[in-house]
Amino acid sequence: MTVFFDTNVLVYLFDNDAPSKREQARTLFQRHVQAGSLLISTQVLQELYVTLTRKLAVPLPESDAREVIASLAELPMVQNDATMTLAAIDLSQRRQLSFWDALIIEAARRGGANVLLSEDLQHGQDIECVHVENPFLDLVV
Repeated sequence: MTVFFDTNVLVYLFDNDAPSKREQARTLFQRHVQAGSLLISTQVLQELYVTLTRKLAVPLPESDAREVIASLAELPMVQNDATMTLAAIDLSQRRQLSFWDALIIEAARRGGANVLLSEDLQHGQDIECVHVENPFLDLVV
């Protein structure tokens, strides 16, 4: 089983304001890295860098965020290209999704992921043969 991590799940690895989500994200991340079942995309790296340096309550220094991105770039990754962008546009129109969510789904699908971990999409739905799971659904926050 291959599991695609949406940006919002990876952000919690560094979010000290959400300790229960941080712990859950770290557990899932470690489990899937060790199993070789974790997948991300270039979009996830780009979004993560911006979020870590600009959107956290206490942003990471740019040099630290760059190190994080360089480390994550070693993981299995789907490279976004023009064909995938066009497929995401079609998916967003067909399923009435935001373009960015459709691009994440398309990357997961193209990378062979069975599961997409995200809190941005509806838990339990199947989109293009990718099952969406919110890994934080049962946490007491």
